[in-house]
Amino acid sequence: MKTLMDVNELGAVDADADNLLEQCFEDHEAYLNAKSHKKFLIIGRKGSGKTAIYRKLLREKSYSRFSFGHDFTDYPWHLHNHQAVVGVPDEQKFFQSWRYLILMTLSKILLNQDHSQPYSDEAMESLAKVERFVADTYGTLNPDVAQIFSPVRKLRFKSSFEITWPVKMTLNAEGVPMSELPSIVQEVNRNLVEAVVSSVNPDFDYYVCFDQLDLGFENSETYKSRLIGLLLAAREINVKAAEKGKKLSILVFLRDDIYQLLSFEDKNKITQNYVSRIEWDTQRTARTLKQLMEKRLAVVLEVPEEGAWEKAFDEDEKMTGRQNKYQHMLDRTFLRPRDMIKFTNEVLAAYKRHRTYGQDSEFVRFRNKDVQAARYEYSSYLLSEIDDEIPKHYPDYQKYIEILKSMESLQFTLEDFQKTCERRKAFLPVEANPLAILMALFQFSLIGYYALGGGTGGSEYVYKYKDPTAQFNEAASSYRIHAGLKEVLGVKNYVRSDS
Repeated sequence: MKTLMDVNELGAVDADADNLLEQCFEDHEAYLNAKSHKKFLIIGRKGSGKTAIYRKLLREKSYSRFSFGHDFTDYPWHLHNHQAVVGVPDEQKFFQSWRYLILMTLSKILLNQDHSQPYSDEAMESLAKVERFVADTYGTLNPDVAQIFSPVRKLRFKSSFEITWPVKMTLNAEGVPMSELPSIVQEVNRNLVEAVVSSVNPDFDYYVCFDQLDLGFENSETYKSRLIGLLLAAREINVKAAEKGKKLSILVFLRDDIYQLLSFEDKNKITQNYVSRIEWDTQRTARTLKQLMEKRLAVVLEVPEEGAWEKAFDEDEKMTGRQNKYQHMLDRTFLRPRDMIKFTNEVLAAYKRHRTYGQDSEFVRFRNKDVQAARYEYSSYLLSEIDDEIPKHYPDYQKYIEILKSMESLQFTLEDFQKTCERRKAFLPVEANPLAILMALFQFSLIGYYALGGGTGGSEYVYKYKDPTAQFNEAASSYRIHAGLKEVLGVKNYVRSDS
């Protein structure tokens, strides 16, 4: 067994830089739902574990399991945007272009990775059509997905598919410019989806994953239409595959605040039937952040996983209010892995500042003073995390933060808040409304409201991060700033009482 002085860190906040992710992966229900083809839309707050699941699925390749991931780091959106179909509702503008991209991705898997192909006589005929179309159009069986909509390409399908041309179309069927794809994409996809899905081996697993869709996020109609089109295309192909008995999933990983922005006709059907939320320490999941951290502590300390938290944290010594250290830290997170990892890393850093290596021959655990000393750095991190999410939703967000700093206390009433807004009105937009500001702050869990007879039977503060379905209550008797922001905002525990 190692000592805490021998440990450098408990992992990284960013999944891409987390060297313990693979070794300490937690089998969350959202991961199991995706892996078993039960749910295709994985949503959660930034840092909740979406990319961890995405990376895990991409690594689990085998002879009978295939996956391809789109993360859009350098994706040519300008080319994709040219594929918008005109004359259809906004939510349908990119539906066909996403279908085409997904089908091309599946074609790459079938033609280059799946060595069981063709798995049957039917698949032989279907796969031959796919192969001729891909080779004729892109000059290779393994085209770069970033170049799928490249204008230098021409669609060629005379030897593969029978296309019913629009009445007004006079194009050469042997070489249709990519710019004309929107005019015939429905026919192209109709042929492609039948051939591709028929070629899929029913005994194997196939995954096409879409992550980091928030890169370049902007609250615009074009952006929202793109996302809606992807969700509809993914559902359509998943349903068709399931109907044919194929274990094929088009998986979408999306931030919940972005999903909330989307409005389209079938959203409730998708939400009820196909959404899997990544949550920790709620009544809707059996997974806890303590379990997640015990995996990491077990590895770095070389101890059994069960009870690893207590090997590192002295839970016999209670925090203020008789809280144990886990609950004290949990209350200061947004119930996300990255928050608990960051907080524990800061506790570790404080522990090392307080002790000298070799000071004690016996194993020494984290004490209250280590947790307390870690809170300011952690609090600064938490606010920085919020800074990454809110500004594109609420451009005046920084001014709202200044109002919270002026509140001085964690707990306050609507009247307190209105008075503070009045004092700072010179710094606020003319149209600023205290209730609208509070609602925005609640939406991103900077504040919660007091509710009598909460879900546990007693009174409690309601926060959006704990209950994504919670709605703002303007009639609440009091509001409370999230405990994790206390240090960075400079507010106190006492209840504000303005005269």
